[in-house]
Parts: sequence; C-alpha cells; structure tokens
Amino acid sequence: MEYLSALLPSAVMAVAFTALIVTIVKSQGGANKSKEDAAVDAAAARTEGAPTAPGTSRG
Repeated sequence: MEYLSALLPSAVMAVAFTALIVTIVKSQGGANKSKEDAAVDAAAARTEGAPTAPGTSRG
C-alpha cells in the first residue's frame, strides 16, 4: 500500500493540471474574446502613454 500513497499525490496533481489546461483552453476565444482583447489593448495603451519617472529610460 505504500506505492498507492506514493502515487496518489502525483495522480491528483496530474488531474488538477489537466483540468486547469482544459479550463484555459476553453476560455480562449468565444463570446468574451473581443471584450478580453479590448481590455488588453486599453491596458497596453495606458502603459505606453504613462509618463516615466525622471532618471529612468524606456525601451
């Protein structure tokens, strides 16, 4: 039974990782894609337009 207790945490992590990947893949695209893209574009625009502190360089 030691082998079972040794393999159980790995099996649980594998199932959880697979579920995470499936969730990520399912959430890509679809009805929310344009809303997500707009949010990323707005954040990028804010970052590009933000003033830099004196003495720092961007690039």
